[in-house]
Amino acid sequence: MALESNENADKFILKFESMLKTDDVYFFDAEDFEGIVHHYLNLGKVALGKKAIKIGLQQHPNSIELKLLRVEVLVFEDHFTQAETLLDELQTIATNNEEIFIQRANILSKQDDHQGAITMLMQALHMAEDSFDIHSLLGMEYLFIDDFEKAKKNFMKCLEYDQSDYSSLYNVVYCFEFLEDFDGCIYFLNEYLEKNPYCEVAWHQLGKMYDHKDLLTEALAAYDFAIISDESFLGAYFEKGKILEKLGKYNEAIESYETTIAMDDPTSHAYLRIGKCHEKLGNDDLAKYYYYNTVHEDPLLDKGWLAITEFYTRQKDYGKAQYYINKAINIDGENPLYWKKSAKIFLAQKDYSEADFAFKQAVDLGNYELDSWQDWANVLQQLEDYESAVQVLLQGLEFYPENAEMSYQLSGLYLKTNQIDLAKEKLHTALQLNTEKQVFFKKKFPEYANLKWIKDSFSNDSKAST
Repeated sequence: MALESNENADKFILKFESMLKTDDVYFFDAEDFEGIVHHYLNLGKVALGKKAIKIGLQQHPNSIELKLLRVEVLVFEDHFTQAETLLDELQTIATNNEEIFIQRANILSKQDDHQGAITMLMQALHMAEDSFDIHSLLGMEYLFIDDFEKAKKNFMKCLEYDQSDYSSLYNVVYCFEFLEDFDGCIYFLNEYLEKNPYCEVAWHQLGKMYDHKDLLTEALAAYDFAIISDESFLGAYFEKGKILEKLGKYNEAIESYETTIAMDDPTSHAYLRIGKCHEKLGNDDLAKYYYYNTVHEDPLLDKGWLAITEFYTRQKDYGKAQYYINKAINIDGENPLYWKKSAKIFLAQKDYSEADFAFKQAVDLGNYELDSWQDWANVLQQLEDYESAVQVLLQGLEFYPENAEMSYQLSGLYLKTNQIDLAKEKLHTALQLNTEKQVFFKKKFPEYANLKWIKDSFSNDSKAST
């Protein structure tokens, strides 16, 4: 009985390894050496691959394919000059070998000359009979230069050659997403599914596109089809659960998430979503149970610690909320979200000194959200540290120059620090931004609301607006 191709490959590899151990010399065809080299390179055993190339070229010194494999290894090890020299020699012998241009493209790509790599791949494309791999390489090069339209077209070509090339399918969807062409992606995926109706990957991606468009019923149907196509597709169950949550069908969402836990090792994300659903249903004890399981499963998942913290914050149990956010900070003290949440809990307890420290940490770590600046300034105002509050608001206005409330507050703080001209300037700016927010100033600084120039400013602005 003749050996199957994979049996042949195994036989030649065993024979080659036996040769290495015994120092005996066995003869192999050039094609056999190619198979042996590919085997080792695919396994990441580069040293054995190089050994096979060396022995192969000793037995077959004119083998172009083995020399090209040598080039591939040289490029992998960043020996570009040697690789180029060998390619120059090969090109004089085999002028129309597309692999020479593919390897030249590989060198240029590794040197960040992606446009040059594209030029080489286009030349290879003109010579190749089977251009599947070249289109895939072109798609990746176009991704490197952010030409998502051309990348998409090349990955689509790959799908024309092989409908089951899911790597190219994902890349096509990625290009559509980056171009924010969700309608185009939906059309493409529906066309693809006409030819491949049981492709769970395409159904899953279609569900995500419908979700982007807020077409929740359609998204749910797509995930159901993904599950019909592959009942073990965990990602489809999880995404289906998220859609059911958005539709307010929390019990059904829990069932979908629990399916993922039953089918595979439980994940922190599944526990977190189940906890959120139970909290929405008013099942506080179950919500806590799943939140605790979330952080037990993955202590570094910030969403888990924040969920527990927010759970107790909503119950106004600030002691426990502070305890759990402190645990999170002890695990990852560089997380600005933890510090911001800590600051807000201290603020709710009117512990302004601790809130000031926590807000400073959050901002220093990169949290520049509007409410962070506003709340921090309010804390400093409560501490009567008006100069620091001014500096915080000035920083905040660099990020949100159109925010009227910060300008009104700055005006009041300048009054607190006897900087009347700056107070007038900021009040004028605030009124230009939003005259209706005058009430914010009056509530924040009632002691100044009846000053004549302020009343005149408000009155003049009201007349101007009418």
